[in-house]
Amino acid sequence: MNKVVTCVAPVNIATIKYWGKRDEHLILPLNDSVSLTLDCDQMHAKTSVLAGPLIDEDSVWLNGQIMSIETNERLKKCFDLIRNLIRIRKGENSQEAKWNIRVCSENNFPTAAGLASSAAGYACLVYTLANVFGLVDEDLSSIARQGSGSACRSIYGGFVHWKAGNDDLGSDSTAVQIAADTHWPEMRILILVVNETQKKTSSTVGMKQSVKTSELLKYRVQKCVPERTNEIIQAIMDKNFEKFAEITMRDSNQFHAVCLDTYPPCVYLNQVSHEIISFIHDYNEAIGQIKVSYTFDAGPNAFLFIQQKDLSLFLSELVNVFPSHQPNSSYLRGIETMPLSKIKPYGFKSKDKDLFRYIMVTKLGSGPKCVNDHLLNNDGTLKSNN
Repeated sequence: MNKVVTCVAPVNIATIKYWGKRDEHLILPLNDSVSLTLDCDQMHAKTSVLAGPLIDEDSVWLNGQIMSIETNERLKKCFDLIRNLIRIRKGENSQEAKWNIRVCSENNFPTAAGLASSAAGYACLVYTLANVFGLVDEDLSSIARQGSGSACRSIYGGFVHWKAGNDDLGSDSTAVQIAADTHWPEMRILILVVNETQKKTSSTVGMKQSVKTSELLKYRVQKCVPERTNEIIQAIMDKNFEKFAEITMRDSNQFHAVCLDTYPPCVYLNQVSHEIISFIHDYNEAIGQIKVSYTFDAGPNAFLFIQQKDLSLFLSELVNVFPSHQPNSSYLRGIETMPLSKIKPYGFKSKDKDLFRYIMVTKLGSGPKCVNDHLLNNDGTLKSNN
């Protein structure tokens, strides 16, 4: 009897950015990175896997589209690495390593729009395959890394450190958990979705150009990131929000400076992104303390960090400065979005309406998990609602 296994895996947001590889094939980064894993309830990739002797060929559906495995090097590599692991753990002649695999995967958020979709997707694929074949106790981060670099961080919950490593074969380039999500439960994350369209320059292409042409990237890798990584890990352990927030903003700014230092430049921020940056600094200055911080990945969408006690007041100011024609229930999504404080003491000027598509409020999460809401039937056919 075939059995479908389904898992969900989270998005992670880097506070110390990964940008540039020392090995393109093995996806080995030039520098360490540090991230926060978000709660799966608001944003996740979901993957259903069916494997067995009766499946006629490997096949993958992603967001309703059939993908070619043979022409997708990273996808094929994840399949091959899982099969190699089966042979190592269960014997060279293990029949399970010969089974074909059927995969159906979908994201509940936009793909390739700077919202870390590939990280969640590959982490989910690897974690689900590991559950199918009883490999959940293995080092899954190294396999997920070879699908999408930052996917290795989504294998764990809470705060995660991806170590760049020094080994040419990548044996020491793995992700480790700094602290669980329960370490800092007051932490909240806001995602300001500015633009859901696919970005002009992919992260993969942008990184290659930066490695070739950016002098600033070399300085960042050698000097800045090692110092910041140690400092932010200490700030996380101490729950020192102001230190955590400042390092996060400085690293985001430098990452995008590297993108502009690339030739030709990679421009991921737009005018709305810069409006957000300006507002965050104005807000913190008005309060006289760093209460909220921003970071931007390779896209225009902002990821903000704030503590729960400061959320209501900040949200009330945010929706006043960046208003929408939508009702609040559509514009503000996720957790703890109501009631907003009616007090707006700082008098920030409102900007044009609908600069954001929506605002998502979420929290830290505990990492991938198995669920019973399958995308495939037990005979391998797609569920009718997909």
